[in-house]
Amino acid sequence: MDLGIAGRTAVVLASTDGLGAAVARALAAEGVKVVVTGRDPEKVRRVADSLPGGAGVVCDLSRPGAADEIFDTADILSDGPDIVVLNGPGPVPGRATDLDETALHSAVDILLAANIGVVNRALPGMRRRRWGRVVAIGSSGVEAPLPGLATSNLGRAALAAYLKTLAAEVAVDGVTVNMVLPGRIATGRVESLDQLAAANSGRTVEQVRAASRSRIPVGRYGRPDELGAVAAFLCGEPASYVTGGLIRCDGGLLGNL
Repeated sequence: MDLGIAGRTAVVLASTDGLGAAVARALAAEGVKVVVTGRDPEKVRRVADSLPGGAGVVCDLSRPGAADEIFDTADILSDGPDIVVLNGPGPVPGRATDLDETALHSAVDILLAANIGVVNRALPGMRRRRWGRVVAIGSSGVEAPLPGLATSNLGRAALAAYLKTLAAEVAVDGVTVNMVLPGRIATGRVESLDQLAAANSGRTVEQVRAASRSRIPVGRYGRPDELGAVAAFLCGEPASYVTGGLIRCDGGLLGNL
């Protein structure tokens, strides 16, 4: 399928590894000029150089002004991006009973404020051109909060509510807004969570993974490129009537409708 986005420009946040990198590769394969962002200069350079027409910006999304840093540094963003993919590192795991003001502010800064700052910079150009795509990489915890991930559940759910509200406001301008909900995808983040679960439960990491696989109808963890393909489709012309949605990429993990 031709997604009809060759020649478009995109910013993919936190795209030096994992799901962000997978989305960046999927968009680049469609002819999109991708701006890669991350905190590690070497990783940013390596990933950007691997993409046709790719560019890189080193930035820390948790710092104030990160959005301005991205948009004012990348030359291909002089007229603003056509596509923005929101992504970021997950907050430190923790229980709701242990939630304090510091953890709360951290979740809001990383998962909500930073993403809104990027959207605010990107939207004027999208609305002026009457075409744009905002896609967020969320979590299955938005629909079914995950035990031990209180700050992630809180921050990502707040981002989903913001994006749903935004979708209705900008749809008339040709801008679509959606969130992809990954389940157990084989990334470094999920590996670290499996290791933590093993340490806390006295099981081996493989036992933790086997238990997780048993709850996934397709019987395995997902691949990053599978989520990348879903996100790329939502950025394409064929998905122009899809907006305000939460789209699962979880192998059937969630049991609710």
